[in-house]
Amino acid sequence: MTSTVPLPRRPLDPERSDLPEDPEVRARHWYENDLGWPTVPGRPLRLVTGLRFDVLDVPAEAGAAALRHLAPDSPVALWGGRMRLLLAVGSAEELPELLDWLEWGALALDLRALGAGGLLEAPVPPERAWRGARPPLGESFAADSLQGAAVWLRPPGPGGEVEASLPAVPAMGSPGGAPDLVRLVDTVAAQCHRVRLRRASARPPACRRNQPLAFS
Repeated sequence: MTSTVPLPRRPLDPERSDLPEDPEVRARHWYENDLGWPTVPGRPLRLVTGLRFDVLDVPAEAGAAALRHLAPDSPVALWGGRMRLLLAVGSAEELPELLDWLEWGALALDLRALGAGGLLEAPVPPERAWRGARPPLGESFAADSLQGAAVWLRPPGPGGEVEASLPAVPAMGSPGGAPDLVRLVDTVAAQCHRVRLRRASARPPACRRNQPLAFS
């Protein structure tokens, strides 16, 4: 009888000399072989969402306020002024109803979720993935884009299953120790609303902005 259970993934050995020197190829190897995260061909290197994780994309300021609701080993990435919080698979689909239930659904909030069929620019792997090779030093994997690459604020652990640390709705059957997606979304939504109000109050009133200067 042939077993249908897949063989365990072999963690990336950072000291192996046969690993590729090219930063993009090595990074793709780390994501696919060490973490088991699917990628898509082409540049920049992108991860497929909705298979191993979903993503909540929010302003970095709002995301920072929500870090206390995450497990210490729950992966978080930064990209410019945005923060990407990894969530349990299925969370993106739950987000609209969750925002309505929390009474945030009627407001235009600067947040979005990536789930099934989505793509996420792969953050530069942590330094441990580059031992024995030259790290990209913060550059993007695309040769024509050397700045503005996504980076890991809290990188995923090597060789471990990250799903147990990702925020999830309790009804989705998440492990008992998993962070609560409801609290995370409520905190992020409140912070997004505060950022929106602060930016609106900082703008000059239209009557002042369009009024010509008067001289006496």
